[in-house]
Amino acid sequence: MENRTRRDHPLRRLGWWAVRRRRLVLACSLVAAVVAGVLAAGTVGALSLARFEAPGSESDRAAALLGERFGTGGADLILLVTARRGDVDSPEVAASGRALTARVAAFEGVAEAASYWTRGAPATLRSADRRHALVLARVPGDADHVRTRILPALLPEATRGDDAIEVRAGGGEEVFRQTVPLARQDFLRAELVIFPLVLLLLWLYLRRVLAAVLPIAAGLLAMVTGLALLRIPLLFADISTFALNLTLAMGLGLGVDHALFVVSRFREEVRHGRDRHEAVARAVERAGHTVIFSGATVAASLAVLLLLPFDFLRSFAYAGIAVVIGGLAASLVVLPAVLAVVGGAVLPRGGRAPEAAASGFWTGLAARVMRRPLLVGGAAAAVLLLLASPVLGLRFGVADDRILPASAPARQTQEIVRAGFPAEETDALQVVSAPGAAPSPEAVAGYAAALSRLPGVAQVDSAAGSYAGGARVGDGDPDRFRPRDGGGGTWLSVVPSAEAMAADPVRLVDRVRAQPAPFEVLVGGYPAELADYRASVVDRLPLALGLMFAVTFAVLFRLTGSLLIPLKAAVLNALSLAVMFGVVVWVYQEGNLSDVLGFTPTGSVDPSIPILMLCVAYGLSMDYEVFLLSRITEEYRRTGDTEAAVAAGLRHGGPLITAAGVILALSFAAYGTARVVFVQMLGVGVAVAVLVDATVIRAVLVPAAMRLAGRANWWAPAPLRRLAGHAGRPPSTANPALAVPERGEASSATTANP
Repeated sequence: MENRTRRDHPLRRLGWWAVRRRRLVLACSLVAAVVAGVLAAGTVGALSLARFEAPGSESDRAAALLGERFGTGGADLILLVTARRGDVDSPEVAASGRALTARVAAFEGVAEAASYWTRGAPATLRSADRRHALVLARVPGDADHVRTRILPALLPEATRGDDAIEVRAGGGEEVFRQTVPLARQDFLRAELVIFPLVLLLLWLYLRRVLAAVLPIAAGLLAMVTGLALLRIPLLFADISTFALNLTLAMGLGLGVDHALFVVSRFREEVRHGRDRHEAVARAVERAGHTVIFSGATVAASLAVLLLLPFDFLRSFAYAGIAVVIGGLAASLVVLPAVLAVVGGAVLPRGGRAPEAAASGFWTGLAARVMRRPLLVGGAAAAVLLLLASPVLGLRFGVADDRILPASAPARQTQEIVRAGFPAEETDALQVVSAPGAAPSPEAVAGYAAALSRLPGVAQVDSAAGSYAGGARVGDGDPDRFRPRDGGGGTWLSVVPSAEAMAADPVRLVDRVRAQPAPFEVLVGGYPAELADYRASVVDRLPLALGLMFAVTFAVLFRLTGSLLIPLKAAVLNALSLAVMFGVVVWVYQEGNLSDVLGFTPTGSVDPSIPILMLCVAYGLSMDYEVFLLSRITEEYRRTGDTEAAVAAGLRHGGPLITAAGVILALSFAAYGTARVVFVQMLGVGVAVAVLVDATVIRAVLVPAAMRLAGRANWWAPAPLRRLAGHAGRPPSTANPALAVPERGEASSATTANP
């Protein structure tokens, strides 16, 4: 008979409450789902667009100073003008180009516009074959204002050509404006594939239609609830539209996983002879314990993104935490009430359940691994290290138009500019004199000449003239570089070559900033913004990793009462993450499989998405770690035998973890069909990490490592054990019938169904 402490367990009481109040719970859940659906619909419309910016950085301060004092800035929109006949210097084309420039400059919301024809025909704004020229426009405002209000109204007017010219739109704002709807279509198309696929896999594993439907329903409820809960952070923060994509992916994945844990434990308890209502209560207690720790680990991993000062990445933290809360409610409150009503319909029809039938394989695998832990574990680790080895060549870069498919109009425009123009005028660096500086014309001329000699610089335009290769090549437009208030100060435009932008724009920024200046300057412009953003993300990465490890260490220590097991979990998860990044480098940086997956490699990886992948994959990997360790710890406290506990943990958890891992991996792998590289990379990378973690890591390396550590697995100083709440609960005397046989022995206990 169970003791009072066990009967009074909070999760047991929650399970019994859901059973006794099942009709009330289901009625309230239905009302809550409708309300959440209404709120979720409002959330989708309230999400905003975001830029890759580093607030407070040098480039951010340079942009602010340039706008305040000089009324100018980098180009947000470019218009590629193509001569239908002749070249861009023909009178007819020039007249149309000037008219287009004036039309764009007069459009509401456009602060300024200039072109090849209004700036004295500089070679940097003209293609090498003279068939194309550029119009540059600055559209101030946040990303939402520019991309959803100004550009949709401006572009139909601006891209309207005539008999002399054809006009295409491009530039950073237009690239990312086209990215958002494509990414949303990618996710929705993938979801249409995922739902029937997940339903099929769940049916193959559980062999009952209702048993397969319930986890999907829990996933849908987690998604809707997560979106509804996002209304709270929307009151004080901007949340990126890409958070919707993460909510859809993680909501389904976590909802299915957690509900599958509960349903499987319910079936197991019934198989052990308990009545259905008691089985529901015990499933909530035992599986619920795992689900809560798992959800806490996933939420904590994503919460680390809140430390990064970027709205784009913080959005994923809000979305992940909201989804976890929705998933916990669906699995621990709504699902138990459903099982109390229709639980008989989820039980297997006669005989043993498929998951129980598979337990013999996992018991045998555990025995084989633990007989030769060094050999088997070492071989598995060597294979994973080989797969991870490309990560040593990881090279962070900056995102450009090649995140879009080749058919995207903005990318086609940028491809023409990249291939046909000798310099990247649209990506010019702006070097602004600091407040209070009043440089002399001679100082400006000398500094401009020095900058023009730097490798990767095509031309420098300044108030003292235009310079290339250290020599003055033209008068330029001196008025363009003078302050609006008539005071002192100036700025210079450093135009990079196309080769420098294609190779390593961040290195060019470093060269410009390292060049000694005769007066204090700030360096801004699009390449500098990307360099500062990348540096800010990478600089904070060690802090984020450290906190992620600390939080998950605390969660696993609270679960197991051990110091060694959380350390082992961190090492093994790091190995699965290394494999994920090895695949990302091999595929997306080096370009392998690019023809199959349909993307264009750039030779580098933008740091934003790998950091998101890191947090998502780490949290989901810990999901399976928590489930397996929870079962192993439960068995160890019952038997006091580590090997028996590991074997029992794999026997009970192996089929479920593998099924859940395959389902979750396929859910993410469906995004490998995406046309936007960011979405595709996230899907493929996380799918690889989950598959590796749910198979090789959990089935081979975990039992091998725990076999080698023996009883040291469970060691912790007494004060820490008391802090974790494990003091006074030593394992009971080992039950020989449950022990794993030593080498050469045979035992029916290792294969018998519990």
